[in-house]
Amino acid sequence: MSYVISVLLVCSIPMIIGMPMIIKATGMSEVIGGAWIGGTIDNSGSVVAATEMVSETAMKIGVIVKLSQNVLIGFAAFILALVWTFKKAAEVPGGERPGIIEIWYRFPKFVVGFLVASLVFSFIIDPKTVEAVKGNLVALRTWWFSLAFVCIGLETRFIELAKLGEGRPAIAFFTAQAFNIVWTLVLAYLIFGGVLFPAPKF
Repeated sequence: MSYVISVLLVCSIPMIIGMPMIIKATGMSEVIGGAWIGGTIDNSGSVVAATEMVSETAMKIGVIVKLSQNVLIGFAAFILALVWTFKKAAEVPGGERPGIIEIWYRFPKFVVGFLVASLVFSFIIDPKTVEAVKGNLVALRTWWFSLAFVCIGLETRFIELAKLGEGRPAIAFFTAQAFNIVWTLVLAYLIFGGVLFPAPKF
């Protein structure tokens, strides 16, 4: 886990700085730029940090794209885990089919938390209360993100990143991310640039 997160951060930091600069230098639409960042950078905190350098509109679009990705990735990961579990059980002679409890163990719990929190804050809690606590929640989130990244930094060893698999996992990730940057820009232009759908207005 530490290795994966370290590789993500090593890749994300230049993107946090470089992508807003590219958006501004090319005169790219804030909406397209926000969607590009939200769809490309891998963690939500970095998306917020990068899009804030562009504009508030870019931040709104970037966060919506990233949160949508997070929820869909959760369901996709669950389906893949489920298929893999049943497939492995079928390959073992006399193997037992996984029960409901095994499916629950493999289900990504953050999806449940995300949906419950969204429903509560959308339909149950008074909007004035939401506005009142929003600032405190943002500050708390910032502190927890900061502590998490500091702890990851204490565990990260760049020599180990290069040694593990002779650096092939890291190279594979960076290559895939370079392709992702280009592909996501194309999708952001098609979806948010008024090509496939009407361009959103703010």
